[in-house]
Amino acid sequence: LNVAGSIKLKTAKYLISGLEKEFGITPGKNTIIESSSGNLGIALSIVCKSRGYKFICITDPNTLPFAESYMKIYGAEIIKVTTRDESGGFLASRIKLIHKMISENPKLIWTNQYASEYNIKAHYKTTAKEINEFIPKLDYLFIGAGTTGTLVGCAKFFAKYSPQTKIIAVDNQGSVTFGFPPGPRYIPGIGTSRKPEIASLYNVHDVIMVPETKTVIMCNYLLKKYGMFLGGSSGTVIYAAKDYFKSLKNKNVSVVVISPDFGEKYIDTVYNPVWVEDKFGINIRKEAFYDR
Repeated sequence: LNVAGSIKLKTAKYLISGLEKEFGITPGKNTIIESSSGNLGIALSIVCKSRGYKFICITDPNTLPFAESYMKIYGAEIIKVTTRDESGGFLASRIKLIHKMISENPKLIWTNQYASEYNIKAHYKTTAKEINEFIPKLDYLFIGAGTTGTLVGCAKFFAKYSPQTKIIAVDNQGSVTFGFPPGPRYIPGIGTSRKPEIASLYNVHDVIMVPETKTVIMCNYLLKKYGMFLGGSSGTVIYAAKDYFKSLKNKNVSVVVISPDFGEKYIDTVYNPVWVEDKFGINIRKEAFYDR
């Protein structure tokens, strides 16, 4: 519930503030560059605009048009990579371009959400602390894994302050973050085609891999059943939590699911019957959404 519309505003603020504190970057002499499929790009465009930085976002064909338009409104320059990497995605190609650009222009500063400790600190100091204060002695915390900043930050916090809390990492099938085989992915915001440097399973109780078909079904089910208009990452994590507890004997537990964003960026994809049928062969107008 912030101006950027996602949890990534916390990450963006910490990434920029960390670089200012550690390396003394300033709007007058530096331009920020980052690779993003949407949410962080939007958040960084807002933070950079408010602090006076120019911002370049490296995207790919999976980046939603809504997200690109949002970034441009705040003055971001968009550069789109179209060459797939060895895993079949675009992330390694996006990062390769960033390395090339910063080698040619020393004024470019890469926030590097995939390797920055400030990505972890953002959620160690805010997200995890907020959850623990609101629900003490939490039993389960489900977290979607993209760059894994939220996951690693929360896992470190709960290991120290609430070690009984079980951290469940959630990822999409086709993502290579946790050593699973690569595959095609169409929904941005969760999963990677290149393992982030900060990725870790420290204090993670379990990893759940969710097919994107289930993401689509869950998102549309939540909208149809509850009027909850959520993003693809949110649908993925909520599906994982619901499916996880089908086989769990003890139902008397406290559970938190982190829902990173809302659904407005996904109107033309996850909530578009034509796009969904083309990509997954699912008719969301007729699909028997599970409620069992």
